[in-house]
Amino acid sequence: MSSTVLIVDDEESGRQTIESVLEGEGYNIELAENGFQAIEKARHILPDVILLDVMMPGMTGFEVCQRIRSDPQLAEIPIIILTALDDRESMLSGLKSGADDFISKPFDRFELRARVLGITRLNRYHKLTQERAKLQEAHSQLLSAYEATIEGWSHAMDLRDRETEGHSQRVMELTVKLAHACGLNDEAIHHLRRGALLHDMGKIGVPDSILHKPAALTDDEWKIMRKHPQLAYDMLYPIEYLRPALDIPYCHHEKWDGTGYPRQLKDTEIPLAARLFAIVDVWDAVTSDRPYRPAWTREAALAHIREQSGKHFDPQVVEAFFKLID
Repeated sequence: MSSTVLIVDDEESGRQTIESVLEGEGYNIELAENGFQAIEKARHILPDVILLDVMMPGMTGFEVCQRIRSDPQLAEIPIIILTALDDRESMLSGLKSGADDFISKPFDRFELRARVLGITRLNRYHKLTQERAKLQEAHSQLLSAYEATIEGWSHAMDLRDRETEGHSQRVMELTVKLAHACGLNDEAIHHLRRGALLHDMGKIGVPDSILHKPAALTDDEWKIMRKHPQLAYDMLYPIEYLRPALDIPYCHHEKWDGTGYPRQLKDTEIPLAARLFAIVDVWDAVTSDRPYRPAWTREAALAHIREQSGKHFDPQVVEAFFKLID
C-alpha cells in the first residue's frame, strides 16, 4: 500500500520541486498552498507524512504544526519542516511546535528521499502496532463476551434445575483443580472449564415434568433424560469455538466399564476431561442436600467413589482425586 505525502508550500515552484524529488518513489502526492488548506486536506486524507514549509502568509508552518498536534484526529501524523531558516532558534521552534524532523533549504534531494522513506516506514510500523493492539483488545473483549455467555447459560440451567443451584460453578472449580493435579496444560484446562460449566446444557431439551419430578422416573422418562448429552452435543457443536469443550457435555455420563450413556464408551475411549469431571460431578451431587435426601457424609461419599473405581470411574483418576481431597 502506497504512503501518502502532503506537501505544503505557498510557492508553486516549491511544491513542484519537492514533487519532482519524490516522483517515481511510489508515493501518493497531495498538495496544499497554505496552512488552512493543509489542515483541511490532512483531515480529509490523513496523510502518512506532511512536508511543511515555514514561511507562509496567514499561518506559519510552526502554527500549522501546533494546530495539527492539538487535533486528536491528526496528532499522530509525522511532520517534516522544510525551511530556508537554518539557525538554531528556528530549528528549536520547529521541534517545540511538534515537528518530527527539520530539513534546511536548499536540501539535498537524496537526503530528502531518505528522510521521507525513513519516517513513512516508521509511521507504517506505528500504525501496524496500533492496529495489532486494537485487534488484540477486540479479541480479548470477544473472549470475555464468550465467557460471560457461557457463565450466563450455566447459571440459567442451574436456576431452571432449582435443586442443583450453584452446582455448575462448584464442579467447574473442583474439576479445574483436579485437572491441574493431573498435569493438563493450560489450553486443555481452558476448554475443560467451559465444558464443565456447560455439562448439563442438554437438559434444556428435557421437559420440566421430568426434570422437576419429585418421584422416581419411569423407564420412558429415563430414556428422555438420558438424551441430554446428545442434545448438548447437537446444540453446541455448530458453535465452532465450543467444539473443543464438548468432551464433558457429551461424555460425562459414560462409565469406565462401558455401561454409561449415550455411547457406552469404556476406559480410555472416554475423553480424559469427562473422566475427571465424572468423579467431581458425583462427589458434588452426593455431598449436597436434595429435597428427597440429605447430603452424604464425606466418609460415605469417598467410600462410594472408592467402591466405583474401575466400574464408574477411571482408577487412576480416583487416586488423583483422593490425593486432591486429602
